[in-house]
Amino acid sequence: MLKLRFVIINLILLVLITGCKTIKQKTDAIVEKENEKLSKFIGKSSSDLQIDLGKPNEDFKNEKGNLVLIYNTKKYGIPCERRFEVNPNSIVVGFISNGCF
Repeated sequence: MLKLRFVIINLILLVLITGCKTIKQKTDAIVEKENEKLSKFIGKSSSDLQIDLGKPNEDFKNEKGNLVLIYNTKKYGIPCERRFEVNPNSIVVGFISNGCF
């Protein structure tokens, strides 16, 4: 009886662990796809960015003097924030994506 309980518990743990790995692999693939999509804007002008994504929800100058454009959306009730850093020459030099899939 004790051995059966031990085997069942181990089997349940094995299923849970493999399920978590599958979810992690899927989320990693989604994040990679998001980064590929946003990386195409690096080195392009901010007007190209705004043609594709529209007008940003917020913008401000950071401590480096670069303009930061913030795009906020929601998908399935989960907030998504994309921040693009634009240098004084209006060229996109970086981005950060949080909660986007």
